Amino acid sequence: MPRSHRPRAALLGRRRERRDGRRVPGTSRKMAAPPDMELSPTLSLELLPTDPLLLILSFLDYRDLVSCCYLNRRLNQLSSHDPLWKRHCKKYWLISEEEKSRRNQSWRAIFISTYSDLGRYIHYYATLKKAWDDLEQYLGQWCPRMISSLKESVREEDLDAVEAQIRCKLPDDYRCSFRIHNGQKLVVPGLMGSMALSNHYRSEDLLDIDTAAGGFQQRLGLKQCLPLTFCIHTGLSQYMALESVEGRNKYEIFYQCPEQMARNPSTIVMFITGTSYLEWFTSYVNKVVTGGYPIIRDQIFRYVHDKDCVATTEDITVSVSTSFLPELSSVHPPHYFFTYRIRIEMSKDALPENACQLESRYWRITNAKGDVEEVQGPGVVGEFPVISPGKVYEYTSCTTFTTTSGYMEGYYTFHCLYNKDRFFNVTIPRFHMVCPAFKVSTA
Repeated sequence: MPRSHRPRAALLGRRRERRDGRRVPGTSRKMAAPPDMELSPTLSLELLPTDPLLLILSFLDYRDLVSCCYLNRRLNQLSSHDPLWKRHCKKYWLISEEEKSRRNQSWRAIFISTYSDLGRYIHYYATLKKAWDDLEQYLGQWCPRMISSLKESVREEDLDAVEAQIRCKLPDDYRCSFRIHNGQKLVVPGLMGSMALSNHYRSEDLLDIDTAAGGFQQRLGLKQCLPLTFCIHTGLSQYMALESVEGRNKYEIFYQCPEQMARNPSTIVMFITGTSYLEWFTSYVNKVVTGGYPIIRDQIFRYVHDKDCVATTEDITVSVSTSFLPELSSVHPPHYFFTYRIRIEMSKDALPENACQLESRYWRITNAKGDVEEVQGPGVVGEFPVISPGKVYEYTSCTTFTTTSGYMEGYYTFHCLYNKDRFFNVTIPRFHMVCPAFKVSTA
């Protein structure tokens, strides 16, 4: 009988039962297998060819690869296949072919020996090692004398001893960085950037572990805080909170600023610079090696440049970068100190007769409340620079706000050197200055 004309009962299956639960006479609970179906043999790993198995194993993480060693003899042999460990050595330990040749070990042996030493840092090591390598390469090109200030790595037992000394656990990303470089010597310039005004200079060193431990704080306002940086000129440090106390989050990184109006002199405001050591250090290095900070006199200056903050008038281009100075700022009373760096450049394609001299400046300064202040005067920082084709003039100045942010804009007035009667204005682009996030201590 054709399938489409079979009785409906046959199409629904033969295992029908009555509503009272008794089986319908003539039916069977067990469905018989079709006569033409044969049972296929069970698929076994032992029967699979080697190449497909190695391909599968190549996608496993190192933990799963190790687990395969305990399943059976064949997987134990295959998971020891040396090329499988090359990817993990490169991914987690940044081991190059040259280093492997120098060690004269297999990839598997290198992974195991490195893991036995640095295994607790496996989630941080590659990121931090790359940051250090990129920084060293950049410094070697632009700030070579800073390379000699870097210290060699420390041992695990040295870090354990520091934890015992301060009676507080160090975060693994922080410890991992010291396994690569033990900070730097107390020298100038500092690895963590500089800042200079006419009567103020700051240059921050990245502290070695012993110096940092010596500055560990237990006093009110900085309880359980560890210094990461230090400026020998100003005494300024960036601290990391090792515990969530006094309104801080664990591992938060900040500049401390005493509350000048508080009755308790230990009350500290925190200008926050990072949420973890890994984020703090790698973001700084990325800013450096990508050219985000200018190199001036063989030092890293922490001016931030907004790429949109550029204006061109005729042949003259003006660009601005800014920086916040926590050591000269306070929250109570509100006094937020900013410095800015102006770059004035005439196109090298400009005609020689376009050479000109800066005559005066005009500023329009606006704070976050919308209050406006106008400033006008001769020259800039007491100078009247001459600009000619291909020439650059740069200077730094500063301003303060009673609000956490504000912006400035304006113009320079120039007169032509070859036509004394011709004056023209050059636009200064609007540039914003914003205080970093801060917290008031609960001390």
